[in-house]
Amino acid sequence: MKTYGGHAVWLVVVLFLLAACDERAPLPDRLVLEPVGFDALTGWGEDAQEEALATFRRSCDVLRARPDDASLGAAGTVADWRGTCEAALALEEPFGDARGFFEAHFTPVAAFNNDEREGLYTGYYEPELAGARAPRRTFATPLYARPDDLVSVDLGAFRPELQGTRIAGWVIDGHLVPYASRAEIEDGALEGRGLELVWVEDPNDAFFLQIQGSGKIRFEDGAVRRIGYADSNGHVYFPIGRALVARGELTREEVSLQSIRAWLEAHPDAAPELRAQNPSYIFFQWLPGNDSAPGPLGAQGVALTPGRSLAVDTRFVALGIPLWLEARVPGAGPGLSDRSLRRLLVAQDTGSAIKGPLRGDVFWGSGAAAEWLAGQMKAPGRSYLLLPAAVARRLEEHRDP
Repeated sequence: MKTYGGHAVWLVVVLFLLAACDERAPLPDRLVLEPVGFDALTGWGEDAQEEALATFRRSCDVLRARPDDASLGAAGTVADWRGTCEAALALEEPFGDARGFFEAHFTPVAAFNNDEREGLYTGYYEPELAGARAPRRTFATPLYARPDDLVSVDLGAFRPELQGTRIAGWVIDGHLVPYASRAEIEDGALEGRGLELVWVEDPNDAFFLQIQGSGKIRFEDGAVRRIGYADSNGHVYFPIGRALVARGELTREEVSLQSIRAWLEAHPDAAPELRAQNPSYIFFQWLPGNDSAPGPLGAQGVALTPGRSLAVDTRFVALGIPLWLEARVPGAGPGLSDRSLRRLLVAQDTGSAIKGPLRGDVFWGSGAAAEWLAGQMKAPGRSYLLLPAAVARRLEEHRDP
């Protein structure tokens, strides 16, 4: 087993503890759950829950392979879910009464962040990029595999109050220091190490692929391979749309995937500097399977379902948990009115920009329509976790009077 210098790690711990003692700091994120009835879920009777049931069954394949005492945070342990998963997996398609299944096995619980009821819900999609197996003039931007010298540290292993907090870096002279930033990597910091998986045409496309976390690579011979998240360089994610707003280039209301991409394409000389404002950099790996799967593999290790899989902050919501979402989504194209989204999804993925108990990212699939929805969705919303009845009863018994 490798050992690493600890000075940098303990410095980060001290900084976290000092921040916690700062009276000016906002309340730390805290998931609060309140059991309710299904009648509290607006639109519950109109949703096509059979789609969510098929998605949940894929998560159950993973959950039931874990030990009974594996923790799911506020959702209990795997043992609490085993019977429900076995019942779901015993059903045969087509699912005639998916709604009845969820009502019989679950209790909805309203989710709060301290006393805040609404959170932010956005979307993501699976982009498709043209790629080449070797570099050439028109394919000059590499997508890198995870470097062997990247060291990931779970600070929760050192301090329980830091559970779910991760840093990454590399060891220099016995000390863990920050890994190369986006600017340094785009400037060639990893060249010559054989880490290139594939070369793509446009550095902006590579940038947005990193934000989405996975995608498809289509080669000139027609072959298609899925590529997905392997790790990050550990730098804190910064949304470059925020920088454009601060500079007066866009208003807050104008910020979207589409408007940011248009700015980058219109300012090719300034684009590298803007991309570098986000120092976080994603490393990739080839994913198993092929183009026939409904979606890429999410963090739970199952294929994502368009419109039914949700990326969450796993510090608060465990992967595999069904979640009812009430929010809004943009119309299907420019100029069309927003519409209500009232739908049962399953937490199956995560992402570096997804922070907080009421933060979620809806996976919309691939193609132009999915890209539009993902780029435009940015709405307040309310969520309800669906928990096995026994877990919900324990929550009710331990609620503050």
